[in-house]
Amino acid sequence: MDTVAVLMKEPERLALSRLDLAEPGEADVVVDVAWSGISTGTERLLWSGRMPPFPGMGYPLVPGYESVGRIAAAGSASGRSVGETVFVPGSTGFRNARGLFGGAASRLVAAGARVVPIDATLGDLGVLIALAATAHHAFPIDGPQPGLIVGHGVLGRLMARIAVAAGAAPVVWETNPARRGSAHGYAVCDPAEDPRKDYRIIADVSGDAAILDALVARLAPGGEIVLAGFYSDRLSFAFPPAFMREARLRIAAEWKPADLVSVSALIAAHRLSLDGLITHRAPARDAEAAYRTAFTDPACLKMVLDWREVQ
Repeated sequence: MDTVAVLMKEPERLALSRLDLAEPGEADVVVDVAWSGISTGTERLLWSGRMPPFPGMGYPLVPGYESVGRIAAAGSASGRSVGETVFVPGSTGFRNARGLFGGAASRLVAAGARVVPIDATLGDLGVLIALAATAHHAFPIDGPQPGLIVGHGVLGRLMARIAVAAGAAPVVWETNPARRGSAHGYAVCDPAEDPRKDYRIIADVSGDAAILDALVARLAPGGEIVLAGFYSDRLSFAFPPAFMREARLRIAAEWKPADLVSVSALIAAHRLSLDGLITHRAPARDAEAAYRTAFTDPACLKMVLDWREVQ
C-alpha cells in the first residue's frame, strides 16, 4: 500500500512524492484524507530549516498534524469503524520517510486510539481542531483565562474565542493592521495603544523570542506569562523587573486527547466557532506553491490542502 505525500527533502525544498506505507496492524486504521492544514508555526520551522532539535527530526520528512478524512479500513482492535470521519493528528506509518508529523498525505496509517471522530458536516474546518485543542490546553474553558493575548493569528483567535465562551473579555495585541479585524466579542489593538500594566495573565502566541521584557512590563504583581507559541530561538529576560513583580512563567505544551474531546464538545454546542479562520485553500497537487503562500503571505491565516482528487 502506498500514498501520495508532501515530502520535505531539505529546507525550502518540497514536492509531492509517492511513498510506501507500513502494513496496518489490528490496532490501526487506514484513512483516506480529504483535507490537511498547514501550520505556520512548527511547519514553517521545518520548511525553513530552523526547527530546534526535536525527537524524530531529520529529512526527508512528511510534515503536518492537521488532517481530516474518512476511515477506509479498521483493524479489529482499533476501536474505530469504516466510514467514520476522523481528525488525524499525524502519522509515522511511512517506510521511506520520517513522519514528523506525518499528516500531509492522501492516505494515512494511524493508531485507532489516536484518531478522533468528528462531525462530517464540519468539512475542512475540522483541520482546525488541533489548534483549538492547543488553545484549550493552555487555558481550559473551566479555568482562569488570559486578560491579554499577544498575536491575532489562528491560535490567538481561537484562544480569544474560548476565553469569551468562558465569560472573559480579553484584549488581543496585533502589530499587523491587516490582522486586527474579525474579532468575536473581544478587543484587538496595537500594543502601543494599550496603556495597561496590570494584566494578571498574559498569553503569548507570537513566537517572538525577544518579547518577554515587554510582557513583564505589562504584568500586575504576581502575574503570569504563558508561552503558548513555539520558539526557535533562546528566550531571555531582564531579571530585576520580573523580580519586582514576582512574575511567574508557564510553558503550555501540546494538546492532550482530553483537550480534543473538550473542544469538540464546545464546537458541537455552538459555543466555539471555527468560521472565518481558513483564508486560503489549494488543491494538494499545488502543495509547493501553497506552502510558500502559507509562510510568506501575511494575509494567509490558514492554508488548507484538498486531497480529494489525489490518488
